[in-house]
Amino acid sequence: MVLSALRGALGFLSQLPIGHDEDAWAAFTATPAAFPLAGYVVGGLVAIPFLATSHLPGAVVAAAALALVVWVTGVNHADGLADLGDATAVHGAPAERREVMRDTAVGVGAVLALGSVLVALALGLLAVTTLPVRVAVAAVVASEVGAKLAMATLACLGEPSHEGFGATMLEGNGPADWLGALAVALPIAAVVVPATAVALVAALVVALLVRRWARQTLDGVGGDVFGATNELARVAALHGAVAAWHLLGGSVWTLW
Repeated sequence: MVLSALRGALGFLSQLPIGHDEDAWAAFTATPAAFPLAGYVVGGLVAIPFLATSHLPGAVVAAAALALVVWVTGVNHADGLADLGDATAVHGAPAERREVMRDTAVGVGAVLALGSVLVALALGLLAVTTLPVRVAVAAVVASEVGAKLAMATLACLGEPSHEGFGATMLEGNGPADWLGALAVALPIAAVVVPATAVALVAALVVALLVRRWARQTLDGVGGDVFGATNELARVAALHGAVAAWHLLGGSVWTLW
């Protein structure tokens, strides 16, 4: 069940050629813990360029990592961020905002949201290159695990705004399932204390803030909210990890 759920999570959360069958999808939607599990896989792939931090300029490493983020995760979540950006630019009832999110036209809100988050992500990856190699790798993995934990938080603690992906993910999931997802994510928090712990906390804060905003402005969580939360939580986790390391230092627990 867990392996099927992980396959389904990777099929949805990445462009890896895996988990596109119905059984994997059903297992994934019923297992929020698969979100952070997939985060370890995605984070491990994105972190590969940071193994060369001591041999290449930071800008080169950060650019390679940014390219990997796009290549591994695709544009689905960024599309959700763009739609949410357009929704924030609308002054109206939740139904009107959701209608704008379904519109294929790209507005100023979408451009501003995508541009701001892309710049913040690039700067965050560049900042990670200032960390020791093992700490940098752990921070990147933690940011992806945190981003996926943020999505699991919505799946377990949110309310659906309408029929669709959001409703499918929320159906049957609750606080007990969230605890399972949290348990899966916690090991990465202990790798570099406090940096990776702060990364998880930052991602969770984003999830709760977006959940509150979505409830007030959209009447709940939909698929676009999931995607936007992933993008925002990743950035917050990266910057949180770097800031914690530079301000507080920390210890490194590692097997290699």
